[in-house]
Amino acid sequence: MASQPIALLSVYDKTGLLELATALSQSGVRLLGSGGTAKKIRDAGISIEDVSDVTKAPEMLGGRVKTLHPAVHGGILARSIPSDLKDLEDANIAPISIVVCNLYPFTETISKPGCSLADAVEEIDIGGVTLLRAAAKNHARVIVLSDPRDYAEFLKNWTETSGQIGDALRNRFALKAFEMTARYDEAISGYFRQQYASADLSPEKLAGPIQRLPLRYGANPHQKPAQAFIEGRPLPFKVLCGSPGYINLLDALNSYALVKELSDVLKLPAAASFKHVSPAGAAVGLELSEVEKVVYGVDDLKEPLTPLANAYARARGADRMSSFGDFIALSQACDLATARIISREVSDGVIAPGYSEEALAVLKKKKGGKYCVLEMDPEYVPQSSETRQVYGISLQQNRNDAKVDAELFKNIVTSDKNMPESAVIDLIVATLALKYTQSNSVAYAYHGAIVGLGAGQQSRIHCTRLAGSKADNWWLRHQERVLALPFKAGTKRADKANAIDLFVTGEVLEGGEKAQWESLFETVPEPLTAKEKEEHANRLKDVACSSDAFFPFPDNVHRARKSGVKYLAAPSGSVMDAECIKAADEHGIVFAHTNLRLFHH
Repeated sequence: MASQPIALLSVYDKTGLLELATALSQSGVRLLGSGGTAKKIRDAGISIEDVSDVTKAPEMLGGRVKTLHPAVHGGILARSIPSDLKDLEDANIAPISIVVCNLYPFTETISKPGCSLADAVEEIDIGGVTLLRAAAKNHARVIVLSDPRDYAEFLKNWTETSGQIGDALRNRFALKAFEMTARYDEAISGYFRQQYASADLSPEKLAGPIQRLPLRYGANPHQKPAQAFIEGRPLPFKVLCGSPGYINLLDALNSYALVKELSDVLKLPAAASFKHVSPAGAAVGLELSEVEKVVYGVDDLKEPLTPLANAYARARGADRMSSFGDFIALSQACDLATARIISREVSDGVIAPGYSEEALAVLKKKKGGKYCVLEMDPEYVPQSSETRQVYGISLQQNRNDAKVDAELFKNIVTSDKNMPESAVIDLIVATLALKYTQSNSVAYAYHGAIVGLGAGQQSRIHCTRLAGSKADNWWLRHQERVLALPFKAGTKRADKANAIDLFVTGEVLEGGEKAQWESLFETVPEPLTAKEKEEHANRLKDVACSSDAFFPFPDNVHRARKSGVKYLAAPSGSVMDAECIKAADEHGIVFAHTNLRLFHH
């Protein structure tokens, strides 16, 4: 390699340029510059050569072509190996040791009022991106400076090391250059995605390194355009019917992750009912009793219920009010019995790893053929890291791949240490549901199903109360008079669910609302008395309760006990752990301390 280092400078943002050029020149570095960069440096009295003097080719096309030449990129990309050195010598090309470059202000240009498509196109940098990528690729030998804020640190190290800058700084500068070009490319593709939103964006027309699925709109109708996409592999699901929206996919992918994990751990079919990125219900396919069939509204089905159908009946029946308009996830291929239950419930869509021919035919008739049916690839494994944007800021973390199984509940800290298998199943169902629930959250489970879930509350006790009140109402639906409510023939399922909820909660109705409620019955039922509610509540025992973080005070334990909780699980770490354990002992609760916090946002 030549003894005199060469620096190539080609920048749009000229902040700090003259100070950098002066220092490099004084340290014996030969300067090359393009266009306005070279002119500014030369006008300041600093010696610099034009890139065209090296390439022997003038700038052309109004400045679109300046640095795209082997004399430039050969000098940047050459490695310190004999074959590369010989190529440079044969072509009479000098190696370049430093590349200083930043890009045309594409983002700033498209943000200006009145920016036209032609204006945007002219701000797409070609040569600059190529310089940065080439220098960053060869950063073992070439120093790349893409940010004027790095000039001072570079010069300090350059001076102190006599040009022998260490790997750590070279690596950091290279990473910054790669990130700059990545953001630049994303800004350009995002702009044209908006400009050409009306074009044919069907998946088969967009096949390539990035697989895309256009969505109707984002979280709200005014948030257009919207899309789902994945890089480097096909999207792991197919749309068999309907058109998913942004929130549909949030619910579908979160809920499928939950049921897949439930099924993998417990070796049972699993189902979930999701609303606004939290489960309204989740369950595994334990057989339903005759009373449970009535409570879950499937007692009238003539064909036998399959294990998967049992799972969805339980999941949908945990909180029928919250499940209205849900998105459904199934861990196994949807069978006809499950499809028949889905077909008569109000829901937005379903995701499953497959569908029987008969089940798909039933589902495709729903919503006049617009019901969203997604088929998930059961072999899909997501990347280990996940990224999201909030207010323009990207956040990245390792995906929550923590395992929830029976081992998690082995550390029993109460006097009573008897934890039967049925309780472990319920704690697994509750804890896995929390893993995919907006935090803070607490879940109650019974017979393999969520029966009460408190999500997204700022205080733990409010989570416990909310989940407990839902569990209490769920249990009241098993009360003898509730099971025998004299609904008129032909009353819709949603109207029944609403009427039962009003009946068991004892909400006072007045005026037209009361008249409408009463019109659903052959004879208007008398309200449940406090004594009836108390007697029935006392029959609920052996409920499991799990928390996504530690209980800060024993009031959570006391409240959980009111809803029949016998088995409790929560991470340790509170200064009040001892008091919570004492409260559990007072109530005869079996309390397992886990080592796993499960916040989900």
